[in-house]
Amino acid sequence: MGTLVKKATFAGIIIALGIVFGDIGTSPLYTMGAIVRGKVISELLVIGGVSCIIWTLTLQTTVKYVMLTLRADNKGEGGIFSLFALVRRHAKWIVFFAMIGGAALLADGLITPPITVTSAIEGLELSPKLTITTVLIIIGGIFFMQQFGTNSIGKLFGPIMVTWFLLMAILGIMHLGDNMRIFMAFNPYYAIKLLIEYPHGFWLLGAVFLCTTGAEALYSDLGHVGRANIRASWAFVKICLLLNYIGQGSYLLQNFLGRQYTGETSVFFALAPEGPARVAAIVVATLAAIIASQALISGSFTLVNEAIKLNLWPKMKINFPTTERGQLFIPGINFVLWLGCSVVVLFFQTSANMEGAYGLSITITMIMTSLLLSFYLFTRRVPRAWIAVYLAVYLTIEFSFLIANLEKFPYPHNGFVTVFIAGGIFGVMFMWYKARRIKNRYVEFVRLEDYVPIIQELSNDRSIPKYATHLVYMTSANFSKEIEHKIIFSILYKKPKRADIYWFVHVDVMDEPYTMDYVVQTVIPNEIIRIEFRLGFRVEHRIQMMFKKVVEEMVANKEVNVTSRYESLSKNNVRGDFRFIVMEKFLSRDNDLPFLDKLVMRGYFFLKKVSLSEERSFGLDQSDVTVEKFPLLVSKASDIKLRRVGD
Repeated sequence: MGTLVKKATFAGIIIALGIVFGDIGTSPLYTMGAIVRGKVISELLVIGGVSCIIWTLTLQTTVKYVMLTLRADNKGEGGIFSLFALVRRHAKWIVFFAMIGGAALLADGLITPPITVTSAIEGLELSPKLTITTVLIIIGGIFFMQQFGTNSIGKLFGPIMVTWFLLMAILGIMHLGDNMRIFMAFNPYYAIKLLIEYPHGFWLLGAVFLCTTGAEALYSDLGHVGRANIRASWAFVKICLLLNYIGQGSYLLQNFLGRQYTGETSVFFALAPEGPARVAAIVVATLAAIIASQALISGSFTLVNEAIKLNLWPKMKINFPTTERGQLFIPGINFVLWLGCSVVVLFFQTSANMEGAYGLSITITMIMTSLLLSFYLFTRRVPRAWIAVYLAVYLTIEFSFLIANLEKFPYPHNGFVTVFIAGGIFGVMFMWYKARRIKNRYVEFVRLEDYVPIIQELSNDRSIPKYATHLVYMTSANFSKEIEHKIIFSILYKKPKRADIYWFVHVDVMDEPYTMDYVVQTVIPNEIIRIEFRLGFRVEHRIQMMFKKVVEEMVANKEVNVTSRYESLSKNNVRGDFRFIVMEKFLSRDNDLPFLDKLVMRGYFFLKKVSLSEERSFGLDQSDVTVEKFPLLVSKASDIKLRRVGD
């Protein structure tokens, strides 16, 4: 069960530093360089740029995420889909906010590992070809290790990240005295002055935004470490970040004032003295980049798992490499992310080129989070005036970042890459969601009680061969008194299936993440029984194992007799066999759908074909399962006019 950590602990803070802050903690590797590269260094550019970073980290990361958004916990869990689960019952259309935000967050995951690892390796100043090769090897190693989980190496993450943040702070402190005018950056006046007076100053927000791209991870990792640990560790992280950014600004004012900064050497690594100290800084930076990538990849697995359970993504094979809660591995997503990250490295070549595409999609996620959070505040009866103030402030900030980032969309920045990827991911989510809505409109339900007598007669009709002692159907009927007509058709008409006991099993995905409840409704004792599992959106659907446990408890309570009713087996007290029936749909040719709906349904069934089968997604043993195919008539075709003629 998910538990919300109430108090910060030393161990919890160390773990939080290792899991939560990898992305935002490695942003000093490239943010300042993105602001000043190719420009003549001036006090307005440097002081204004550092001021923008300080106030972005304060308003966007500290106030919005650490102080406000972390309050919206779903039984201790966070992230855009957890937030959606909290509010989805109040307005169905807000699912589009969750889908857009989730798609943009997954797309951003394709560029975070390349830019962080590349930024670190570039500090070695190797040849371009050797740099790319090294980055590809490291990224390949990161994705290869995912299948084994992070239970053991995860214990090293915290201490390494503590070393990284201390290194950042020390490098910054070493240069604080280079030019004391840098401390004017704490005055927001210089941030505003940069955006208004500097030529094309507003568009610098696209580079400034790089300092806070990891803020969404603070909320997504809420369930792993708890709100108190995130808040306590953020205080330490922010101090280290600010010291480093101020040190970078002071260094630039002292050494490049009035000169053009070409960016041949990273501003970050320039803070370290040449020789062993710089090599050590590069090594620690590379380890921090690996940890940042690892955390983001794990977060992508969690995001996809939640989307599957909320019926926003096709079902996929999910492995659990360790017993640790929250540890999961999705081979299909891992392969796609590895392939995507490798293509990004080969396409962009350098971290400077990646900066152009980075951040555009995550801005969209932040806007969607702001909108969903406003709904959450509304459900908590927060005065509308305060909600309006929240939206006015943060939509202004985030749309400003979005507009500035749109400059990155065309060539040569190539920001369209992540936007198109996000669009493709959203397309899959929309198709899966829309198709389910279309077909659910045409699912025919009947009253179960109308068919109970004939099912009882079938069960006692010895002239029909027994199909199974226990026949188990997975049903989508939300109400216990209803059943799909297709199930009745399967039992009575397709091929009469005689059984001693008919079981109807329904899975209801709950808004809480780790709920594991069930309800038993006995329609006819020892003849017709319905079981409803109420499972949280993060719970693995191991239905056969859960069903077996429920049956054992019912037998212990003498609610059901599962002994075989064959005479030879019954006298020896042998348990009867169980057979699961899974109804697999296919799109009938006898459909007359509008073009768009037809396109959606064809896409849906293609996704079903390449995704995990129904029986495997429910955790059923294939040796105990019969799959029955039946046509899905989502729209009746127009009448065919035939005329009978003579011989």
